[in-house]
Amino acid sequence: MANLPALAPPANLFDPNASDALPMPGATDAPGLWTARTGVACLADWLGRLGRRLLAACDRCQACQGLLPADASLPLCPACRDRLAPRLGGFCPRCGAMGENAEATPGLCLDCRRDGRPWDGFAFHGRYEGLLRELVLGFKFHGRLGQGRLLAGFLAAAWRRAAARDGPGCPDGAPDLLVPTPLYPRRLAWRGFNQSLELARLLGREIGTPLAPLALARLRDTVPQSSLPGRERRSNLTGAFAADPAQVAGRRVLLVDDVMTTGATVETAAQALRRAGAARVDVAVAAR
Repeated sequence: MANLPALAPPANLFDPNASDALPMPGATDAPGLWTARTGVACLADWLGRLGRRLLAACDRCQACQGLLPADASLPLCPACRDRLAPRLGGFCPRCGAMGENAEATPGLCLDCRRDGRPWDGFAFHGRYEGLLRELVLGFKFHGRLGQGRLLAGFLAAAWRRAAARDGPGCPDGAPDLLVPTPLYPRRLAWRGFNQSLELARLLGREIGTPLAPLALARLRDTVPQSSLPGRERRSNLTGAFAADPAQVAGRRVLLVDDVMTTGATVETAAQALRRAGAARVDVAVAAR
């Protein structure tokens, strides 16, 4: 029986400077082994390159892709961590509206005192601008899941801070379930995933709360909210959401979204949860 050549991995498997080109079969390969030898070598090379990239990503800042210090507790370099510090004061605890003085004690804004909100408690990480905005958009439109995990961590910390406060607009006890703001099926197919669902899934693991991904449905496609002036956003969402009473009636619901700007989407979704009998509705967003 003829001696068969050993199927060794390509020499560049563990070389960080190696080319990404896939190996080609050698001229001395035994007849009949071209497919097997090439397939194994190509797979080994691909797995090696993937492993090197994953290891490199572990040492990179999720915001700027710079190298992380050895003692980093978060996947953020010191400069980006400072730029992504949470908003701790100077905001309305019911809706997150922010004043100029970030050191001021949180207090209800005029709109919340005058008109109220269809939700009870509210939590957010920071203002939707600068680096936080870049993270949200990178996750939402480019599928950067590492940035999504970072945002979910921010969201969990924001929820814990809000739950530790007392007074109007503060959460009162743990929620029974997490409900993500849904996308219309056509929008979901175009984007490939629902960023609010992924945030809620990660948040649920952080705070130990079950996820109810189908408790709230989007009934119709709407014009993107970002393309409308504030006064038209609420009318654009009229009748856009419906909640399942079997899942939310009598339950304490935490509604999760990535961003709240005018509040029209969150308001309409919270109203649908109320109509379905939710005992309490709190809201958590990464950016405001």
